[in-house]
Amino acid sequence: MKSKIILLILINIFLIANIYSQAWRLDRQNIGVNIGMTNFLGDLGGGKTTGQPFIFDLDIQATRPLIGVSYNYRLSNISTISTQLNFGYLRGDDAFTKNPIRNNRNLNFRSPILELAEQYELIIYNSKETKRYQLKGVRGWTSYEIYAFVGVGVFWFNPQGRVPNGKWYNLKPLSTEGQGLSPEIKPYSNFQVTIPYGLGFRYRPNREWAYGFAIGPRFTFTDYIDDCSTVYFDNDIIRSQKGDIAAYFADPSKGEISGQTLTGEQRGDPEDKDSYIFAYFTINYALSSSNIKRSNLPKFY
Repeated sequence: MKSKIILLILINIFLIANIYSQAWRLDRQNIGVNIGMTNFLGDLGGGKTTGQPFIFDLDIQATRPLIGVSYNYRLSNISTISTQLNFGYLRGDDAFTKNPIRNNRNLNFRSPILELAEQYELIIYNSKETKRYQLKGVRGWTSYEIYAFVGVGVFWFNPQGRVPNGKWYNLKPLSTEGQGLSPEIKPYSNFQVTIPYGLGFRYRPNREWAYGFAIGPRFTFTDYIDDCSTVYFDNDIIRSQKGDIAAYFADPSKGEISGQTLTGEQRGDPEDKDSYIFAYFTINYALSSSNIKRSNLPKFY
């Protein structure tokens, strides 16, 4: 008799453990909203030196808003595929930096950015235990997790520059580095590939809702997000082909450093591709989609 009781207890423990090991299937789909900020890492603006890698050249004054939505599908209890659609603005301005060479160059830009990305998330830490509570007859649990993510996506951008009176102009049609004015210099595309990666934190007060924060740099394969990449083109040709506005944006320098903007002199750094960072708060809501019914979960009183 005792052996049967022990066997029944072990079977129940196994069943309960198995049900909870599959509990993530109850809420494997969720939708979310992202609200946060962007920052640009490229040729314009930046720190005091000529150029620093990654966030060491970060310019806080260039921070701009971000908003987005997501659809997330849980592959297992530790991994998720997330489809992200984010829209924001990027900004860069040589007026923001104290580096004399950049500051004298006096270039500026802003650009809307629309990004669609597919990310793989891997949970690297989970609180594991669910903390059950009972408040006025309502039972639930809380948990939190830290995850890393990497993915691939595409984005659209459209750099614009501002003249002293405050009016903004689209820069690509102006051929500021001679794009299209010489057979050797091809126009760049407004659509590019991006590689997002980063870390996130997620807190779940119950099964339906989750709140978190994520930060993710974006590696790209273009150096023209800010319309600045290579060398100064002959400004007389730009003026004759594209007009005075184009000539201004090709070389709006202050004239404080002699010879800096002569034809063929360095305007940008094509070896160091542009990148940007998204940092945002997340709000997610779970969509029940599993064959496992909630009524099958054991109840604790």
